[in-house]
Amino acid sequence: MHLEGALTPSVLFQLAAKNKVQLPSDDPAFSSPSALVKRYNQFTSLDDFLHYYYIGMSVLVDASDFEALAWDYFTHASADGVVHAEVFFDPQAHLSRGVEYNVVLSGFTAARDRARSEFGISSELICCFLRHLPAADGLATYKLEDVQASFRSGQVIGIGLDSSESPFPPEMFKDIYHEAKALGLKRTAHAGEEGPAAYIRSALDNLDVGRIDHGIRLAEDPALLERVSKQQILLSVCPISNVLLRCVSSVAELPIRMFLDQGVRFSINSDDPAYFGNNYLLANYCAVQDAFDLSKDEWAGICEAGISGSWCSAERKDEMLAMLKSVVDQWKSKDAA
Repeated sequence: MHLEGALTPSVLFQLAAKNKVQLPSDDPAFSSPSALVKRYNQFTSLDDFLHYYYIGMSVLVDASDFEALAWDYFTHASADGVVHAEVFFDPQAHLSRGVEYNVVLSGFTAARDRARSEFGISSELICCFLRHLPAADGLATYKLEDVQASFRSGQVIGIGLDSSESPFPPEMFKDIYHEAKALGLKRTAHAGEEGPAAYIRSALDNLDVGRIDHGIRLAEDPALLERVSKQQILLSVCPISNVLLRCVSSVAELPIRMFLDQGVRFSINSDDPAYFGNNYLLANYCAVQDAFDLSKDEWAGICEAGISGSWCSAERKDEMLAMLKSVVDQWKSKDAA
């Protein structure tokens, strides 16, 4: 889940007014929040979405803006029953606008602390690098002292790779990932969303990632699918996002059943919910259930995979596994009755 992807049109317009940011006057989508919502329902590709995504970021200026953005997300997440979230953010997109890294980090940290206190939601931050920018720019950002300090302090626990997938193969960014591995950071990368299954293999071989974001093209490579299953690599699948970005025409086309049958571990995620019909996590769970009619045991396995594949502490995992067992036991007792 991308925190910048939780910027709802209503919050976007509020922050634009607050910060006196001029939204594009030549695009009718920016005439009102409702017009922007309508345009968000008509994305033709990942790059079409990203065009609006980066315009939206322009309204984020000070720490309170980033706190408001993240708090809005955590409020939705709590309503959906989320108890732990591992969230991406894109420092390059803010640094290039003159917004300091620690401004972004302090705002997000304030919202995370409040979410833990008021909602009981734990969270981890993952610093993503933009693959449409030169790899050298990403490496320079990675090496910034403020960024390194956030890694050392544990405020940010891992790195990711996002933005336009093609034609930017993962191996372009191996220098960043090699340094991150040496520092002991967790590592993931977007691969196999719009790009080919070969990008998944490259992320595993060249970036040494422990997770793959999206990864739905894995279904096109049986040998790679077997490898991912055997190595228990977690995929973070984003069903509604995949439909609205035209990766598939419907949730039913996703390889959910194949993944289950072949033992591929995956979690269900919301990606950029404010841009995808305001469909947060629960809506994605419901969309998968409507398409595949999964059993309680299958859902328990999906949830267990997400918990086991998360990057929180072992103690927090145990707490969540106990929560899951309690829910499953309740449903089984209802069935028995």
